[in-house]
Amino acid sequence: MWLNSVSSCFPNLKPYNCYCSATPPPPPTAVKALTAMTTQESDVGIFCYISPLPGFRGIIKQRYSDFMVNEVDTEGNVVHLINLEAPPEVVKENGAKTGDAASKDYSAEIEKFRCLASGEDVERLEALIREINSGSEDGVMPIVLSSDYDKAHRTAVHNFFKENLKFLVTDAVDGPDASSKCIRVRLNSGGHNGRSRNSKKRKERGDKPFDSRGTDDWSEHVGKFLRFHLFKENKDTQEALGVIGKMLGIQPRAFGFAGTKDKRAVTCQRVTVFKQFASRLAALNDRLIGIKVGDFCYVKEGLSLGQLLGNRFTITLRGVVADSDDIIQASANALGKQGFVNYFGLQRFGSGSIPTHLIGASLLRGEWKSTVSMMLEPREGERDVITEARKYYKESNDIDGTLRKLPRYLVAERAVLQCLKKCPGNYSQALKAVPRTLRMMYVHSYQSYLWNHAASMRVQKYGTDRVVVGDLVYCKGHETEKVAGIVSSECVDENVNNENCDDTFDPNHLDDISETNVPEARVSLVKAVTAEDIDNGTYTVDDIVLPLPGSRVIFPENDIAAVFHDLAKKDGISLTESVHNVKEFSITNVTGSYRRVFQKPVDFEWDILKYIDGNIPLVETDFQKIAKTKPVNVNKEYPTGVSGDGSLHDSIKQSECSVNDVQLPKKDNEVEGEGEKLPHVESVGGPIPQGTQIALKLSFTLPASCYATMAIRELLKTSTSVAFHKTLN
Repeated sequence: MWLNSVSSCFPNLKPYNCYCSATPPPPPTAVKALTAMTTQESDVGIFCYISPLPGFRGIIKQRYSDFMVNEVDTEGNVVHLINLEAPPEVVKENGAKTGDAASKDYSAEIEKFRCLASGEDVERLEALIREINSGSEDGVMPIVLSSDYDKAHRTAVHNFFKENLKFLVTDAVDGPDASSKCIRVRLNSGGHNGRSRNSKKRKERGDKPFDSRGTDDWSEHVGKFLRFHLFKENKDTQEALGVIGKMLGIQPRAFGFAGTKDKRAVTCQRVTVFKQFASRLAALNDRLIGIKVGDFCYVKEGLSLGQLLGNRFTITLRGVVADSDDIIQASANALGKQGFVNYFGLQRFGSGSIPTHLIGASLLRGEWKSTVSMMLEPREGERDVITEARKYYKESNDIDGTLRKLPRYLVAERAVLQCLKKCPGNYSQALKAVPRTLRMMYVHSYQSYLWNHAASMRVQKYGTDRVVVGDLVYCKGHETEKVAGIVSSECVDENVNNENCDDTFDPNHLDDISETNVPEARVSLVKAVTAEDIDNGTYTVDDIVLPLPGSRVIFPENDIAAVFHDLAKKDGISLTESVHNVKEFSITNVTGSYRRVFQKPVDFEWDILKYIDGNIPLVETDFQKIAKTKPVNVNKEYPTGVSGDGSLHDSIKQSECSVNDVQLPKKDNEVEGEGEKLPHVESVGGPIPQGTQIALKLSFTLPASCYATMAIRELLKTSTSVAFHKTLN
C-alpha cells in the first residue's frame, strides 16, 4: 500500500505535531488511546501546510456555539435569521378545510373510539376536535396515539377514522422501540374530493419537491413554495426538518434545501416547503427546541442541492496557547493571504475504525462479500447499542434479531440485512439495496483519498508558490471559479445512516457537499499548462486543480498523474477500466470532477479575545440578537424553549456541552426564558490577568466544496480529529 511507504514518497514531510509550538501536547498515551480507533490525517493523504510558521494550541468546538455556519445564497447574500413573524397572508383559502367538523357533534363517534383506544388517546382526540371546531386551523397540530404492537388493531383504528371522521387522516410512525408503531392523526388538508394528488406521476413533475399533503386551496398568483430561514443549534439539517415535518404532518420530501449543515454547530440556511402557509410554520416557534424558523416569503421554485455559493463561518478557537501573540497574529495573517491546502477533511472519510474509503476501494474491486462484511463488522468507538447489534450478528448470523437491535438511522446496514434476508448470499444485490445517495459516497470517499495524496505530492515536489509545466488549470476567460456548489444527484443525503455521531461516516459534519460529478462543459474547460503559459505568466497557483478520477477528466501531464494510478494499482484498482460488470460501482462510470489545490478564505477577519468563564458563549447567534430586541414567547406546555444562556435548548436535556459531552451547569444568575447577556469580551491588547484565557475568533467564507477544518489545520498545525481535540479539552 502507498501509505506503508509514505516516508520514502514524502521524505521531507513532517507529521502535524512536528509543527506545533513549544506548548507541550497532551500526554502521548492519552492521545494514542483516543486516536487509535479513529482515522488519522496521514491515513488519508493529509500531510502538508502552506505556511512554515509554527502552530499553536487551540480547541475546536469546545462548545457547539463556537462554530457558526451561515449559508451564502446564489446571489452572494449571507443567510441570517432576522424576523420570526409570519408576513400578512396574501394567500387565502377558498374553502374551510375543516368541512363539516365545525357543524356536527361527534359524541357518538368518540364513544365508538373508546372501544378501540385508551382513555388518554380518547382525550387526545377530543382535544383535537375541539381545536378544529374553534376555527384556529393554522395552529392545529397532529396527535400521536399510544404505541401499538398489534398490526390488526392498528388497521382497525385506521378504518375507524376512514369511516367515522373523514375530515381526519391517519398514518403510522415509528414507536419508542423497533417493534412498535404509533398512529398519527392529523387534519386532512387535501380536501374531500376523493382524489389523491399522489396520482400525479413522478415523471411529470421531474425532480421538483412535491408533497401530497400541501393544501389544494392555493392562489394561482402566489408562488407554490414557502421559503424560510432555518436556524438550528446542535441538530443536523435532516433531523431539524424531520421535527418540523412531523409537527406539520407532512413528509420529508416536501422540503428542499441547498446543502446539509453541521450538527455540532449553530447554523442558518434557506429551506423551501411545498404549499404551506407561513403562519403555520411561525406558530411552531414556541414549541420547537433548538430550532427556529423565520424570514418567510413565497417563491415559484423549490430549492435543490447545490443552489448556494458557499458558507460563512464564525469560528471561535478556545484555550489558545502559543509561544507569543506574534505567532498567532502572523499565522492568522498568513492564512488570509496564502490560504490553505484544499484537502478533503477527515469528515469525508468517517471517524470510525473502518474508514469509508476502504469500503469504497472494496466496492471498486468488486469484492461484494468483503464489502458487506466491512459494513456490518463490529468497530471501535461506536455507541453501545450499535456495537451490541453488530456483535450479535457476527456471532449468531440472525438477521431478524439483528434488525430488532439495530437503530433505524443505520440505513445502509439495515438495507443490506433486509435484502440478505430475502436473497441469502446475494451480496451484490444487497449492496444495491442501499440508497444510491449513500452507497455512492463510499466511491466518492475513495476518489477523495486519491486526490488528497496527489495534492500532498504536488505541494511536496513543486511547492506552493509556482505553476509548473503539466499542471492542470481552468482555462482563462471562462470564469469557471464562479460555478460554485455544483452537486450531483448522488449527494442528496450524505448523512442518512447516522445521527452525526463522532463514530460514524459523517462527510457533511462541517461544511462540504463535494463536487463529484460536473457538467461536461465544465470538464472541457481544463487544460495542462505549457512552457509558453509559464513564460507569459498566464496562470498562478490559485488556478491549479487536480482531478477526482472519473470517465470525463484528464490527469496532470507531469509526474503527479502517477500518484493517482500507482496508488490505485496498489489497491488493486484500475482508473481506466472496470474489473467487474456492475457499472455503478465502477470508477469509469463516475463522471469525475476537478478541485482547486489551494484555497483562500474570502472576506477573512480575525480577532484575539480574552475571557474567564469557558462556559459562556463569546459570539452572539442570530437568535440571541433577536431575543435582545424582542421577548420570545415560550409555550407553557413546552417549557424548554430558551435557556438562560440564550440558546434554544433545555438546560438538562440539550444543554451545550464540551467535546467530551460533559454537561455544563447553568449560572445561578441566569433566568429561564431570557436572552443571554453576553459577557464583556475584550480584544487582547495588554498583559493577560491570571486566570484569563485566550480565544481566537475567525470569520471567513468558503465555497461549498471546502472544509473549514482544513483552514483551521493550517493555523494550528495540529490534527483536526475529534479524538485529538478531546484530549485538549
